[in-house]
Amino acid sequence: MTRAIGEVPTQFFEFDDPTQPLKLRVGGSLPRFTLAYELYGRMNADKSNVILLYHAMTGSQHAAGSNRHVPGLDGRWTEEVQAGWWDGFVGPGKALDTRKFCVVCANYLGGCYGSTGPASTDPSTGRPWGPAFPVLRMSDIVDSQMRLLDVLGVQKLHAVIGASIGGFLCLLTAARYPDRVNIVVPIGTGLETTIYQRILNFEQVTAIEGDPHFAGGDYYGGPRPDLGLALARRIAHKTFVSLETLRERARGQVMSHKPPHGWYEMNHPVESYMLHQGDKFVRRFDANSYLRILDAWQWFDLVKEGEAEDFHDLFTRCRSHEFLVFSIDSDIMFYPQEQAKLVQQLKRAHVPVMWITVHSEKGHDSFLLEPRLFSPHLSQVLGM
Repeated sequence: MTRAIGEVPTQFFEFDDPTQPLKLRVGGSLPRFTLAYELYGRMNADKSNVILLYHAMTGSQHAAGSNRHVPGLDGRWTEEVQAGWWDGFVGPGKALDTRKFCVVCANYLGGCYGSTGPASTDPSTGRPWGPAFPVLRMSDIVDSQMRLLDVLGVQKLHAVIGASIGGFLCLLTAARYPDRVNIVVPIGTGLETTIYQRILNFEQVTAIEGDPHFAGGDYYGGPRPDLGLALARRIAHKTFVSLETLRERARGQVMSHKPPHGWYEMNHPVESYMLHQGDKFVRRFDANSYLRILDAWQWFDLVKEGEAEDFHDLFTRCRSHEFLVFSIDSDIMFYPQEQAKLVQQLKRAHVPVMWITVHSEKGHDSFLLEPRLFSPHLSQVLGM
C-alpha cells in the first residue's frame, strides 16, 4: 500500500572545520559551507539502509512530500517546488520504500535552495558571494555530500541514485568512493558531456551573461538578469520533453499576442508556453547558481574527476557494485546511445549491470513523471 509522506522539513548540515577544509578541484578550499538536505524514512541500527539521491540540475533537496517553507531563500521557494520532485517514487510502499529505506537528498553545493552558493552570504564580506563564489566541479559536489554522510554516521550506502546530471554524480560517487556504495542507479545520463549538450549549455551561458542586468554576476541588491535566465531556461526546456509532448502541453496554453520584447507577435501556443516556462523559472532560481552548475557540466570529466587512468581503470573499482542503468527511448537530452556507451564500459570492466530501456512519449522528463515505468525495476534491484 502506498501512502503520502506528508510535511517534510529541510535540515541544514553546517560544515565548519578549518583544519580539514573541503578541497576544490580547480583550486582553493571551503573551510565552511552549508548543505540543505531532507531525510525520508529512518536509518536502521547499523545505518545500512540509506539511499543517497541526487537531484537534476535545477532540482532541490525536496524530493518527496510537502515543504511549504525554507528560510533565507529570498522568495525562491515558490509553489512550484513545494511538492517533492520524486514524490511518486519515495514513500511507504513506493519504489524507494521508506518503510525499509532512509533516503537522503541534498541540494548541491553551489545551489540556491539553502546550500552554500553564489546567492549565499560570504562570511568574509557579509555580502552575497556573487561572482566571487569558487569554481566548482562535479566531484566537489560529491565530496561535499560525503561530508554530510560522515556526520550522519553512514559509512556505506545501500544505493546511490541520480538522473540526468545527477547521474554524473551517481557515477562519480561509485568511482571516487567505491567502498561506500553497494547499488548504483544512473538514469538518463552518460559518461561525458556531448557536443550537443555543450552547444546548448554555451547558448544558455551567453543568454545569461548577455543580459545587461547580469553585471558580471554582481546583481544582488539590484535588477536581476531575468530576461537572460528565462531565455536560458527556454533553450534547455525543449530538450526535457519530446516534441510531441511539447505540442500537447502547449495546446491548452492561453496565447498572448503581446510582443514580449519588440515588434514580434506570437502566433502559436507553443511560443506562449515556452515564454511562460522561462518567466516562472526565474522566480525560483538564481542565475549565478545556474552558471556554476552549467560550468561544472561543461567541464565534467568522469575519468579525471574519478582520478583514474581510463574508463577501464575507473570501473574496475566498481566490480563489487550492482548497476541498474536506465535509458528513455524518447530522450533527446541524453540519447540512449549514451547509456549504451556506459553499459559497454561497465561490461568491459566485468561490472554486474542490468540495462533497462523505458518506452515513453515524454522524453527526458519521463524519470520525473512516470514512476510506473521505473518502479518495478527499482524495487527489484533495491531489494531488502
